[in-house]
Amino acid sequence: MTPERWQEIKAMLAAVLERPAEERATFLDQACDGDGSLRAEVESLIAEEQAEDELDSSVFSAGRHLKSLLSSESAEAPLHILTAQANQRIGAYKIIREIARGGMGAVYLAERADDQYRRQVAIKLIRRDMDTDFVLRRFRNERQILAALDHVNIARLFDGGTTEDGLPYLVMEYIEGLPINAYCDQHELNIKERLELFHKACGAIHYAHQRQVIHRDIKPSNILVTKEGVPKLLDFGIAKLLTPELAAQTLDPTVTGLHLMTPAYASPEQVKGEPITVASDVYSLGVLLYELLTGHKPYRVRNQLELARAVVEEEPARPSTAISLTEEVPGAGSSPITITPDSVSKVREATPERLVKRLRGDLDNILLMALRKDPQRRYASVEDFSADIRAHLENRPVKARKDSIVYRANKFVRRKYGVAPLVVSLILVGVIGLLAYVWISRNSKPPGADLKLQSIAVLPFKTDAGDEYLGDGIADTIA
Repeated sequence: MTPERWQEIKAMLAAVLERPAEERATFLDQACDGDGSLRAEVESLIAEEQAEDELDSSVFSAGRHLKSLLSSESAEAPLHILTAQANQRIGAYKIIREIARGGMGAVYLAERADDQYRRQVAIKLIRRDMDTDFVLRRFRNERQILAALDHVNIARLFDGGTTEDGLPYLVMEYIEGLPINAYCDQHELNIKERLELFHKACGAIHYAHQRQVIHRDIKPSNILVTKEGVPKLLDFGIAKLLTPELAAQTLDPTVTGLHLMTPAYASPEQVKGEPITVASDVYSLGVLLYELLTGHKPYRVRNQLELARAVVEEEPARPSTAISLTEEVPGAGSSPITITPDSVSKVREATPERLVKRLRGDLDNILLMALRKDPQRRYASVEDFSADIRAHLENRPVKARKDSIVYRANKFVRRKYGVAPLVVSLILVGVIGLLAYVWISRNSKPPGADLKLQSIAVLPFKTDAGDEYLGDGIADTIA
């Protein structure tokens, strides 16, 4: 990028920031006049600022980083907004293109450059202006975490190193896929299929927990689904190690009021800056599943401050009632997207009525248990959460619902649907037969009953005194 081009980007950025958010897309259409590259760079800078805000739960003035860029007298664009050039070397790999950007760095698609073998990989490189001791320690911590994790649903670490100018990088498995929510909607998965996919993702997170790692940033973009339908867990950049001696290496005692997280999926204890446990990942998974099943987030808010308050204080709406909501949410560009009952149900269960019926009951209770404010009252582990999902899919009783005889009987009938009609038929036949027998017994006498009674009545028998007694009048009485 030339100095002249960078100055052009800065001028356009300054003009865009002066306008309300809802007017920026129209302004860029006119001002860029077909210059797609210019527009892309400006939108990238704005999107990057939004990503940084997601990682920071503290209250700061919006656009602080962009304003510093605009006030800079440097004619050169900062390194972190530059797209790596094709064929640029990082270690034994050459860059093909940029895949994504985040708060601390960028991810590039690359391939082996030494002709030893062919493989495409994802290279995560830290941002130039983020290479503080704290960030570097956290980045190396992520590398150590990934090196210890070997699971079919977790992106693998292949390599790692440091660039010539001292920035660490990770070489990871390249996952060509979609965020789990986008994958479900694009393939119009029904509720059962969404639950089964979610169940697989839970397995990866439970595996990490067993190895003393809490992810702390579970969200759709960190669970990609391949074209084969395999979910892959990504980005352990802000994960926490439960092992005290290792966890201490990832904490910066000089940082106050800064909590690394994505607020929309953060647990109440994350928002409040309280100790993080596996229950925090349970909560984030609850938010994710709520979105997968209903198309909505658990809380109706307009900004980050309202969101923080809602996460800590408000109870989420029951999933089955959230289906009836109509709301506007931010779209990929500047235009909002309207979510309606019909648009949600169309890619899930055909009609709003059918979707409400599908969510009511077990799924309502499972999600609300995962989203409880008190970590002690949520599922004790991701494994327990996942087990309740499996129990629901298999029509077995779930822990999230109070047990009862009627509930268990209903689950038995659903689970044994193939033999249930036969069992019910046999029971009905038995009941009908019993009722018929009782009715007949009360309303008729068998043939010859009078004769038998009379015969029995006149038989002589002896009294205690030894006298023979013929039972005078007994036959008439009995008859």
